[in-house]
Amino acid sequence: MEPSLLRPLIAGMVTAIVGFAGTFTVVLAGLRAVGADSRQAASGLLTVCVAAGVVTVLLSVRHRLPVTMAWSTPGAALLLSTGPVDGGYPAAVGAFLACGLAMMAVGLFPALGRLIALIPRSIASAMLAGILLKLCLAPVSAVAQVPWMALPVIAIWAVLYRYARLWSVPGALAAAVLAVLWTTPSLSVSPAPAVVLTWPAFTGSALVSIALPLFLVTMASQNVPGLAVLSGYGYRPPFTQILLATGAGSATGALLGGHAVNLAAITAALTAGPDADPDPARRWIASTTSGLTMIALGLGAGLATALVLLAPPVLIEAVAGLALFGALASSIAASFGDKAESAAITFVVTASGVSFFGIGSAFWGLLAGVAFHLLTRRHQAGLSAPASSPGETERSGRRI
Repeated sequence: MEPSLLRPLIAGMVTAIVGFAGTFTVVLAGLRAVGADSRQAASGLLTVCVAAGVVTVLLSVRHRLPVTMAWSTPGAALLLSTGPVDGGYPAAVGAFLACGLAMMAVGLFPALGRLIALIPRSIASAMLAGILLKLCLAPVSAVAQVPWMALPVIAIWAVLYRYARLWSVPGALAAAVLAVLWTTPSLSVSPAPAVVLTWPAFTGSALVSIALPLFLVTMASQNVPGLAVLSGYGYRPPFTQILLATGAGSATGALLGGHAVNLAAITAALTAGPDADPDPARRWIASTTSGLTMIALGLGAGLATALVLLAPPVLIEAVAGLALFGALASSIAASFGDKAESAAITFVVTASGVSFFGIGSAFWGLLAGVAFHLLTRRHQAGLSAPASSPGETERSGRRI
């Protein structure tokens, strides 16, 4: 093999392996939380892997750009924090479908994208931080409940985070797998995950609790940062076509349990940067390899699901929480700027986990934060309005 071709191929495979190993536990835990059984969860993991891989390959080859796709990790964390909704798992599938169609609508009608952009970034970040907080507390709970398993996992994560940050979460996952296998020597698993079709149902609570916040966190925390990464390396990706492709992939995959596909944000730099290839015009080879590798990894969804089912739930949540610490830190940092009070309200309400009328806390947090922002903005505008001159007051008084 040509040596110059080996570099982007390796970069692409590493990108897919790190992306898969780092957060697949979040996907499985999120799907189980909204009512999926083990076969449906494995089907969902396989589907998002294949959908992300296919969209990556098609866009990379078509545009000769390092456009890398991934599943929505913040979206999976949202599912875990939301839990069951009215209508059960079919209603969650309906929400996945609605989210995919919404992404396509933004691609077709840019005015919708401008409307979403009116939500202050600090409030959107605070909502994400509130969603992630409970999951990021799981490592502490795991130490209290299963210390002999959790402490080695956390120690390995911390050491690798210091010396090889890219491999910190895969290393923690490997430690968790070894701990599970040590306590459960025999592992029975089917050779390939089942593809389970679930007919969607549509309920108001699922659309508001899952579809709307899933759409918002996917756009704000994945698609927009992913676009910024590509732009930062000098590329001009076709954002409209990306939204249409990811929306179509998400909507199609929803029927098989896939929650959302989007632009990769963190791992996008592995294929778009100079480490993939010194020549920017050849980095699409890395993203294409990443897509093909992701499809192959999806075939191992059955094994991944079996390992997750054998492990103590709190240990799986701990690994997922370790994978999301970076996202929590960045979302908190982005929350408290010039709209700190509104962001704080959003964060507190979302993190509370309360549910009203069957609608989860992410929606109420967003609603409370936006409402307080509009209230205080109007009040501040009134305070900053220029005072009337005595002549204007007198004339005004004569008209009354």
